[in-house]
Amino acid sequence: MRAVHRLTLPRALHPGAWWLWALGMAVAASRTRNPVLLVLILAVTGFVVAARRTDAPWAHSFTAFLKLGLMVIGIRIVLQALLSTRSQGNVVLFTLPQIPLPDWAAGVKLGGQVTLEAVVTALYDGGQLAVMLCCIGAANALASPRRLLKSLPGALYEMGVACVVALTFAPQLVTDARRIRAARRLRGRSRGSFRTTAMPVLEGALDRSVELAAAMDSRGYGRTAQVPRRQRRITGLCVLLGLLGILLGVYALLTDSLAFPFALTALAIGLLLAVGALGIGRQRVTRTRYRPDPWALPEWLVTAAGAAAAAVMVVAAVRGVHGLLLAGPLVVPPIPLLPVLGVLIGLAPALAAPPVRQGAAA
Repeated sequence: MRAVHRLTLPRALHPGAWWLWALGMAVAASRTRNPVLLVLILAVTGFVVAARRTDAPWAHSFTAFLKLGLMVIGIRIVLQALLSTRSQGNVVLFTLPQIPLPDWAAGVKLGGQVTLEAVVTALYDGGQLAVMLCCIGAANALASPRRLLKSLPGALYEMGVACVVALTFAPQLVTDARRIRAARRLRGRSRGSFRTTAMPVLEGALDRSVELAAAMDSRGYGRTAQVPRRQRRITGLCVLLGLLGILLGVYALLTDSLAFPFALTALAIGLLLAVGALGIGRQRVTRTRYRPDPWALPEWLVTAAGAAAAAVMVVAAVRGVHGLLLAGPLVVPPIPLLPVLGVLIGLAPALAAPPVRQGAAA
């Protein structure tokens, strides 16, 4: 057995495996509004992050996404309180001053009675979105964005500069926020205003991302070989159609807007077109890679854990397993056995992923 297949060999896991696992956990969270399952998914992702994150700057992204999720829940509850009507529940918590609106906005209200049912419903809906954001934050905390971009297939190299700015912005945002807080503490200022803190953080994160993209562009990143124009057009068209098919299939699976067989067919066709186009597009790039990231047994196990968690939740939703969706906002949340077991499969990366070497994750 090769050394990279050993689960105990200290090395950095392939970043694509972490992203596939995190997306699988996010899909699992999208299939339920049961707060018990959502808290369990959050606990599973947090445990894996705590067990396998490095000391890299982006390793603290999970905490930042957790705070963002709490902010989303708060905004969702406030909006629900301002816009809810008495028809959404009978247990009135308090009454806000109501602002009269014109006749053309007859179906909308601002203020008035706020019911307990509306607030709890907003809490569950916001919690679902917050847990999905935390799953993405787990991928940012575990996967190096630079190593992920190095693994892009050849057909996507022309998009590499834009991907650099997009994928490194959030980690750099966390890094700059920690740097500014440390500088304030050294100056004896424990707290600062939002304007004096947010603007340097946003500006610094964007500048670092753009500088990295410019450095990659100056070194020829994404430079392609000469291929026939017809082949380039076919490759681009296949990539576009494949991505549209994947988006349509994923959206249909997440929202139940289309029948399950049709959604699965669209997703499969999109994946085939995208994989075929990526394979053809590799002919356009002639470059070698220094120390490419291996894809071995730990990567397969981590990816399979996320896929299994998502598959169990999707199958449970299709079969109408009791407990994924609550009968009412004030009902005691049940604990369905099959979805709980599916979510617990997501803990596998805490054991299947190889231990990391601190200071060598970049």
